[in-house]
Amino acid sequence: MSNLGGYQALTTLAKKVGGPGKLVALIAGGGVLVGGVAVKGGEFAIKKGKKTIAKRKKKKDSSSENSKKVYITKQDGESNEGLKFKVGDKFKVLESDGDAILIELIGNANNPYFVDVELLRAISDYE
Repeated sequence: MSNLGGYQALTTLAKKVGGPGKLVALIAGGGVLVGGVAVKGGEFAIKKGKKTIAKRKKKKDSSSENSKKVYITKQDGESNEGLKFKVGDKFKVLESDGDAILIELIGNANNPYFVDVELLRAISDYE
């Protein structure tokens, strides 16, 4: 048994790669390679994150624009949940997610309601 420990392992490894100079060069080159990959990966992740944040902000701005607009129903209708619309009812869109729309029915105390987008398009000028 040897008591040289890590020194013996390093000298054995240096001998396998062709000497201590080559071992140092391999370690440094590997570090540069790993560092370069990490930097490029970080840049990619930051760009992707910025794009995602911009999309979410744009979507949020667009939905807040809708919440300012008041829509008026042109015909009677009823949602699957039993909410009845009459001609002339007014509503604001609070949030939208796919085909589900969260609305505030103006003058109704039990707000808000989830309504199908197709129903709103059928009974009003909602786009």
